[in-house]
Amino acid sequence: MSLQPRFISSIDPHLVPAALWTRAFLKRCQHTPGSSELHLALSRPDGTASRFQTLVLPEGPQSPESLQHVERTVKFLLWARGGNQVLLAGPHAPAFAQALQDIYSATGARAFDANFFKKLFEKPLTFTATTVDALPVASTAHLPLGRHLEGCRIGFDLGGSDRKCAALIDGQVVFSEEIKWDPYFQTDPRYHREGIEHSLKLAAAHLPRVDAIGGSAAGVYINNRVRAASLFRGITDEVVFDREVKNMFVDIAKKWNVPFEVLNDGDVTALAASMSLHRNAVLGIAMGTSVAAGYVDIHGNLTNWLSELAFVPMDYRAYGPQDEWSGDTGCAVQYFSQQGVGRLLPLAGIHLPREMRLPEQLEHLQQLMKAQDPRALKVYEAIGIAFGYTLAHFRSFYDYECLLIMGRVTSGTGGDIIIDRARSVLSEEFPELRIDLVVPDEKDKRHGQAVAAASLPSL
Repeated sequence: MSLQPRFISSIDPHLVPAALWTRAFLKRCQHTPGSSELHLALSRPDGTASRFQTLVLPEGPQSPESLQHVERTVKFLLWARGGNQVLLAGPHAPAFAQALQDIYSATGARAFDANFFKKLFEKPLTFTATTVDALPVASTAHLPLGRHLEGCRIGFDLGGSDRKCAALIDGQVVFSEEIKWDPYFQTDPRYHREGIEHSLKLAAAHLPRVDAIGGSAAGVYINNRVRAASLFRGITDEVVFDREVKNMFVDIAKKWNVPFEVLNDGDVTALAASMSLHRNAVLGIAMGTSVAAGYVDIHGNLTNWLSELAFVPMDYRAYGPQDEWSGDTGCAVQYFSQQGVGRLLPLAGIHLPREMRLPEQLEHLQQLMKAQDPRALKVYEAIGIAFGYTLAHFRSFYDYECLLIMGRVTSGTGGDIIIDRARSVLSEEFPELRIDLVVPDEKDKRHGQAVAAASLPSL
């Protein structure tokens, strides 16, 4: 399909925004006789489920556009909401179910995703055709976490380039600190554990006692157990992971013997926004080592959705930027993270030594931005344009009215450029959407998640 975005980056001009592509595809379906509805449901072992409805062309998966639309939509739903069973209903449901099962097989294009969800839910990822009446009712587990500020608390946030900690007394911050570290490709889990415990001890030294500890980190955590996390991606030995990583936070909690909760850092981002703004229907995005996201629904609850938006597709160009971890193309991590910055730098004519790590590359970009280097401006403009289109795409999957943006990539004046370009895209391309983009002050950007994390456990 031919698309004509109103906003095009000078250094990344071939972006095919999923929001525009999907809008054009659905319009084509609406004007094509014989097009039909396709109903999707994702269910989890805990009995919760989510629903989604879309359209496909009369040819079903024989239409390349329909197959692309369904596969990209299903992938988004998997990483945003989570589930080990995908149920499909509609005239072409059996054919789509078979096509998806092949794509997400051990030898298919999405083998990484299939393996991830098998590990996460400890059950194979399956695709099954059924009837609309047999689809499960949409439901989600609400997590009674957060908004607890009484007592003496520690909050921590584990990023890919730094770890933050804060000490609070009855909601007032009495200490906060940020320490650089490099957990990304460490093969010895003692590095991670010692770093975490060091931060906790730093914060505890500023409290008369410790009543509760809350933390945030990139990844999926269920009952304080690490199911999958980029922070530990260097630990590839499954035996070592199961023995020393999976229960790391459970073991640390036992040592402190106080209420202890760890959540995905995106959930804590959304919680921080909801608490500070006194608003619900909040989607939080943290651009750092990865793309962390979290969601507070219209009732003010955290949910059991995954919101692992680093892997959701948002650029439908052929042969787009490839994610080194999943092998897929056009996913958010290559646009809204330190990896995204590293990809864009040479496109803007900024060539750095190969041995320079991503955090240092970002710091160099920020220094160039302070010096008003026009090349740096182009990098931030490219991020902002892609972000604006992506926020519109997110709206199809999340019922949100307020977007909080945080993370190291958004620090400094470059972050202002990202927000400005994103707002322009939303206002001119999607005027029907009412999304408030909220930018915390610099202190909240750097430490807000650690503070909100401290409120997770109840006493």
